[in-house]
Amino acid sequence: MRILITDAIEVVVTRLVAGRDAVWAATALLSDAERHRASRFARDRARRRFIVGRARLRQLLAARLGVQPRAVEFVHGARGKPALGARFANSGLRFNVAHCDDVAVYAFSRGREIGIDLEAVRVIPGADDVAVRFFSRWEREAYQALDARARPLGFVNCWTRKEAFIKALGDGLYFPLDRFDVSLAPAEPARILRVEDTPGDRCGWRMESFSPAPGFVAAVVTESGRRPASSTTAS
Repeated sequence: MRILITDAIEVVVTRLVAGRDAVWAATALLSDAERHRASRFARDRARRRFIVGRARLRQLLAARLGVQPRAVEFVHGARGKPALGARFANSGLRFNVAHCDDVAVYAFSRGREIGIDLEAVRVIPGADDVAVRFFSRWEREAYQALDARARPLGFVNCWTRKEAFIKALGDGLYFPLDRFDVSLAPAEPARILRVEDTPGDRCGWRMESFSPAPGFVAAVVTESGRRPASSTTAS
């Protein structure tokens, strides 16, 4: 399923379920390093999901680059964010991937950094403790103010939105999670409210949230303009 979030953001949703023949066909699209990585999975289900998911990423990128899936080359940033290899630098194509259970989401943009995250909506043991540890003060207060029945969705909203933002930054957890606020209440639209001392509407990033499949929530973040230096660099 293809979703056009905005003119600048395209998301493709797929299921990581495939029969034996399809998995073999997908394996043929992978690089030697990817096949080696697949062989290291202890569980067959995880290995099959990795193979299908990686092959699908290659197919989607290849279609947008005008090459064969096996020709797609990847590099990783200093803190692990995947990107296209140097030969595709002029394409301006950016991408990010997330998966949960057998659902995967692939986000694409041109010339703008992008991040996406996905989670199943469920009661998470210890969620309140996780919120205390990782949410910002504003987010903790907003989460604790929710009705008990709304907390599972509120928690997942917050977590996916924060993950999507730090994945877009490419800094991973090097950018402290309490240095920015996101909306989380089920009835509110997805928004970045603050990045350090910069109000969300001037931070240079745009956030959207959507449901890629029943019982799942996803968030995607992309650059919306020039970013203040303080919103991209952790001290």
